[in-house]
Amino acid sequence: MTAAQHPGEAATEPQKFIARLQRSLADASFVRLTLARPHDADPTLHKLLARRVVLRGADHLSLVWRHATRDITKNLPLADAVALLASLIAANFHHAHLVTRQHDVQLAWGKRGSWDLRVGRLADTPAPLAAAVAHDQARQHALALDLPFLAELGVTDGRHRLIPAMARKWRQINKFVEVLGHAIAQSPLAGREPAQPVRVLDFGAGKGYLTFAVHHHLLGLGRAPDVTGVELREDLTALCNTAVDRLGLQGLRFATGDVRSFSDPAGSGLDVMIALHACDIATDVAMHRGVASGAAIILCSPCCHKQLRPQMRSPALLQPMLRHGIHMAEQAEMLTDALRALLLQSRGYDTQVFEFVSPEHTSKNKMVLAVRRDQAPSTAQQTALRRQVAELKAFYGVREQYLESLFDAEAGAPPPPADRAAAASTG
Repeated sequence: MTAAQHPGEAATEPQKFIARLQRSLADASFVRLTLARPHDADPTLHKLLARRVVLRGADHLSLVWRHATRDITKNLPLADAVALLASLIAANFHHAHLVTRQHDVQLAWGKRGSWDLRVGRLADTPAPLAAAVAHDQARQHALALDLPFLAELGVTDGRHRLIPAMARKWRQINKFVEVLGHAIAQSPLAGREPAQPVRVLDFGAGKGYLTFAVHHHLLGLGRAPDVTGVELREDLTALCNTAVDRLGLQGLRFATGDVRSFSDPAGSGLDVMIALHACDIATDVAMHRGVASGAAIILCSPCCHKQLRPQMRSPALLQPMLRHGIHMAEQAEMLTDALRALLLQSRGYDTQVFEFVSPEHTSKNKMVLAVRRDQAPSTAQQTALRRQVAELKAFYGVREQYLESLFDAEAGAPPPPADRAAAASTG
């Protein structure tokens, strides 16, 4: 019986959730806990993460409040931590996600003004289990090094040790999984039945590092993955499918194609659209495909920004700054992704543009993340956002932005020039 429950009263859904949390801590099956969809709190707060640690020989929960620009950590004894988490669920968060060794447990505040508790049994596929760790242990990664697919792809050796040359790729994979996990918790997918497949298209999959990681992460969340990696190079497609067959993975496949022409035999419905390093307007094509397919999450890491720069003129005030080529290139990049973000917002997505990984690891370090809102923007909101797009274009003398042209074509406007469409490719 939880602290808030009185004798003779039926347990509420939050109380049942806390009871499961207590049991998982008592029987050592606890893996991780996330509280998301904060409300009536600091607007910079994204989520709260909980993991088990050992401090001075005693079990604690390490609670991390993840804000936009900082993290706040508190380490509390188990009983104190559980009591605090119960109060936070009641007052500050609309979604709680508990993963144990056997179950995926989700508590969500629904549109009808009531709590919904969903419990799913995890598949037999092993997921990374978070055992109690010392407080001074190195930073925990989203993925464990002993995962078979990492050895198959050459990230680790036969003894599951990180190959030094793959250290940067390893950081990118883990960061990507963290970003995706946060996006799922904030998206309409958070309240979905665990048994319902999560359909993912990953364009420009390359050797499949992130595609395999997405598949594994969805399994670890207790979800049914339906992941397709799409790659132009047939040799890489064959390499990845061979690894899938060797590992006996279900719900993961690779196909040859690009973002413009790929026809998905499974249909047009889509939950997560990923396009990393899609060259120039191929990123716009990918974003448009995600919106048209009703994707809950769109994740793009643009490669280059060639379309706008030839069109841009330097406003008089900025001419002393933009006469330097490097500054004009950076301005074109900022303008391109700012316009993309505004256009995605106008179609009902909460959109962020941020640094994916440190520039020391890769020069292609920017990410555009769009998470579909439950409620579509009003006509007035759409008009205001499109007005901002028009004002930015006018300020720099830009005539055409490809994602805007694709959206306008849906509404009956003339389609984008054929030569520009033919130029879209995945890098």
